Amino acid sequence: MGRSQSNSLRITIIGTGYVGLVTGACFAEIGHAVICVDCDAAKIDLLQKGGMPIYEPGLEELVRRNVAAGRLAFTTSTREGVEKSDVIFIAVPTPPLPDGSVDLSFMEGVAREIAGAMTSYKIVVDKSTVPVKTGEKVSETIRRYCRSKVEFDVVSNPEFLREGFAVGDFLKPDRIVVGVISQRPVAAMTELYAPLNAPVIVTDINSAELIKHASNSFLALKISYINAISVLCEASGANVQEVANGIGMDPRIGRRFLDASLGFGGSCFPKDLSAFIKIAEQLGYDFALLKEVQRVNARQMERFVKKIVNTLWVLKDKNIGVLGLAFKENTDDVRMSPAIELCQRLQQEGAVLRVHDPKAMDKAKTVLTGVTYVADMNRVAEGCDALVVATEWPQFKKLDLERVRRLLSHPILFDGRNLFDPEEMERLGFIYKSIGR
Repeated sequence: MGRSQSNSLRITIIGTGYVGLVTGACFAEIGHAVICVDCDAAKIDLLQKGGMPIYEPGLEELVRRNVAAGRLAFTTSTREGVEKSDVIFIAVPTPPLPDGSVDLSFMEGVAREIAGAMTSYKIVVDKSTVPVKTGEKVSETIRRYCRSKVEFDVVSNPEFLREGFAVGDFLKPDRIVVGVISQRPVAAMTELYAPLNAPVIVTDINSAELIKHASNSFLALKISYINAISVLCEASGANVQEVANGIGMDPRIGRRFLDASLGFGGSCFPKDLSAFIKIAEQLGYDFALLKEVQRVNARQMERFVKKIVNTLWVLKDKNIGVLGLAFKENTDDVRMSPAIELCQRLQQEGAVLRVHDPKAMDKAKTVLTGVTYVADMNRVAEGCDALVVATEWPQFKKLDLERVRRLLSHPILFDGRNLFDPEEMERLGFIYKSIGR
């Protein structure tokens, strides 16, 4: 696939998390020479030995193929990455601070390292999700710390990768956003993505940075909107899925992100929403609409826990099975996972938990203790007073429900992702509680 290596651009990706590793592997797949850099020596050692630090469908095969082809390499040396590349992507963490703003210390530290290693013209690309005006700060930092005083350009190129679908999203994007301070890097950035045959939107750098936060905040708003509708559906006897289908067929609205659930989580939506509210505040605007999105999301979890308590009454010493620990399907990421939050809330009520996730159990063990981890999803219900579905893994739709009902002390199932049909569950003899139906 892609072009010959002789026509490729040389790329360095600094940071090998979910975004950096996928970006590096996919750029190699379309023909570029890529070096992935990370300060975590154990992670780089694992990658060099053919191991994978994260689960993402299709990624392991992509990495293995491009390492074998000589297009993808790993190092802990930022200097090596800078010296051997034309374009340097920064894909380091931008975690939230207690006040909701973004911790940019990793970004600033990498900008200084790049500046110290530069001896010729480079394009430095912000791939991490950052507040508007960060590109300007990165440019200032590099100029300040670059002793050789060579020319460079800073570009904002936000990612729109969904965990669990990131490889496909990179290779078949609906748009590529390139934010620039000068026009000089536009041709190289366009060439970089040319094999993907996707529309390239060139903007000023501040607009590109705003696009990312505005996109994620709008999607979070859409999820909170349908979750608010789900409350009305439960109160009126309507079905939120039928309502979502009815409004989603309007092309101005669209059906995606209209699935009622426990609420959104993960490392992007909650963080980006808080950051965007803070960005707006710093720019003199009270983004009250997005604050309500946060409140709706928090109330959705409270409502679901209350549903469990109202059905089981006292949770102390009750055995509850939980299916799902990752924040969504097709990933092992448990950062800000609603499923983990639900487990912790049930533990606070005194419940004893048996849990299962197809891919996220190892990572969950670092944040969720005092539970029994079960390898077989069909055995989670064994001896439990109820079973809870917390993540929308497609595997869970194939549960042996007859067996699950027999294993449960009481045939009660709480479905936080609306995976099952209420009429079918009733026919099977379950007390079935879902969301908005």
